[in-house]
Amino acid sequence: MIGTFPRIPSGCAISGMMSKKGRRMNGEAVIKSIALMHDRSNGLGGGFAAYGIYPDFKNHYAFHILYSSKQNRIDTETYLKDKFIVDRCEPIPTRNVDNITDPPIIWRYFLLVDGKSLYDNAGQPVDERDYVVEAVMYINNCLDGAFVISSGKNMGAFKGVGYPEDIGRFFCLEDYEAYIWTSHGRFPTNTPGWWGGAHPFCLLDWSVVHNGEISSYGINKRYLEMFNYRCELQTDTEVVAYFVDLLHRKQGIPLELTCKILAAPFWQEIDRMEPEQRAVYTAIRQVYGSALLNGPFSFIIANSRAMIGLNDRIKLRPMTVGIKDDMVYMASEESAIREICPDLDEVWTAEAGEPVIAELEEGVEV
Repeated sequence: MIGTFPRIPSGCAISGMMSKKGRRMNGEAVIKSIALMHDRSNGLGGGFAAYGIYPDFKNHYAFHILYSSKQNRIDTETYLKDKFIVDRCEPIPTRNVDNITDPPIIWRYFLLVDGKSLYDNAGQPVDERDYVVEAVMYINNCLDGAFVISSGKNMGAFKGVGYPEDIGRFFCLEDYEAYIWTSHGRFPTNTPGWWGGAHPFCLLDWSVVHNGEISSYGINKRYLEMFNYRCELQTDTEVVAYFVDLLHRKQGIPLELTCKILAAPFWQEIDRMEPEQRAVYTAIRQVYGSALLNGPFSFIIANSRAMIGLNDRIKLRPMTVGIKDDMVYMASEESAIREICPDLDEVWTAEAGEPVIAELEEGVEV
C-alpha cells in the first residue's frame, strides 16, 4: 500500500498551539490548522496530543490503549488491575467517518499507583513514574495486540491511519478542551502506516510530533535499551519521546540543554566557542554522542508545562513560530498559523538547532 505513493522526503506536517496562561480551548482550531497542510500528508497517519483534557481525573495516569482484539483487551486489563488501582475504564468516544476504516479497539483507563507497589524485590523504593514507564514498556512489548499510545496525567493522544482532520473528527476532538494542542499529518517514507505508528509518540506526559527522518535511529535505539526503554512501534520518532524522558526527567538535564544534546552543535562550531562553553559542549558530544539525532527533522515536543520547537542543525525541515497575547503557535508553515490567528503580534522562523521553548506562566496551575 505504501509503495503506491511517490516518495516526498519533505512531507509531513506539524502544528501546535499553547496558552501560557493555561486557558483551555477545544480542538476545532488545531484541526483547522493541520487541515490547511493536507497535501503534506498522504492519509497514512494523523494524530493529536491534548493537555488539560481530564480535569476530573488530573491526578490519575490516563492510559489510551489500542487493541487488536477483545481477548487482547481482556489480557491487558488483567495486567492493569494487578499493577494499578483502576478507577475508571471505558471506550474512547468516536464517531463514524467515511475515510477512517477498520479502526482497532480503543479504550482509556484512569489509573492510580498503590504506594505499597513502589518497592522492588530488595525492598528499595521505586520512583512512581519509573513504575508507570515499566508498565508501558511491558504492555507494548510483551502483551500481544496491545499498544499504549499515551500514559500521562491530565492529557491524552488521539491518533490513527487517516488524514489528520479526519482523525480529529473521528475522535470528536471538538468535545475536548486543552491548554496545549499538538498535531501531525503523516507521509511515511520508510516505515509502515499503522495505527500505533502514527504520531504523536508519548510517554508519561511527554508527546512528540515530527517532520523528517532520524537516520541515527539504530544507535539511538540501542543506547535507550541500556536504560530499559524498548522501541517496538516501528517508527523512528519513538526514540525522541524516550530521550526527553531519560535526559530531562530521569537525569535532571534542563530542557534547553536536553535539546542541545539531541541537536548538538557541530565540532567546528564548538571549536569557536569561549573556553568554558567549549568545555560544556565538548562533554555533551563525548558523553551523549549516541543520543545525537542525525537526519532532517523538526519537532514539536510537549509536556504538561511546556511546548518546544526544535530543528536539526542544518535546518532541513521547516518550523515557524507565532505569538499572539498569551498564545504561542508552532507549525511547518506560517499559513497554518495565520489560518487560525491572522493577526499575530510576532512571527519568525526558528533557527537551526536552537530550541524555542514556551512555558506556562509562573503560578499557573493545570
